[in-house]
Amino acid sequence: MFTVGILTVSDKGWRGEREDVSGRVAREVLSRLDVSVVKSDIVPDEKEVIARKLVKWADEDRLDVIVTTGGTGLTRRDVTPEATLSVVNRVVPGIAEAMRLESLKKTPMAVLSRAVAGVRGECLIINLPGSPDGVRDCLEAVLPALSHAVETIKRD
Repeated sequence: MFTVGILTVSDKGWRGEREDVSGRVAREVLSRLDVSVVKSDIVPDEKEVIARKLVKWADEDRLDVIVTTGGTGLTRRDVTPEATLSVVNRVVPGIAEAMRLESLKKTPMAVLSRAVAGVRGECLIINLPGSPDGVRDCLEAVLPALSHAVETIKRD
């Protein structure tokens, strides 16, 4: 079993103007593995706020995996990849590549995703899109490798 945090990045969700469906879908998909979702939160699309939460969950709460939803597109407010890159020690490009490849089977807009994945200490951080369908498709694409990734990171 490993521990997971789900961080939804959404101005509207943070203000209570939108229900967090993407976070719920992430929890549902992750439940197929032997995981314990121990943290979940919604933050605004602010690079520093996102980065602080990722650092806290990785370093202080010692989560094994953090998935973010939202903020991976092309608008000026989409800063989740920048926040993630500012806190990871190593990038894991294959995860983002696999997610985009799977998403491309459903929409040509998948090429516009700027999602990244990386490792901070002993925590794997993965950016997911903000749409519930995108979360499902992307997580399902990488789900088979997550347990092995966590085990490998812990051996390091």
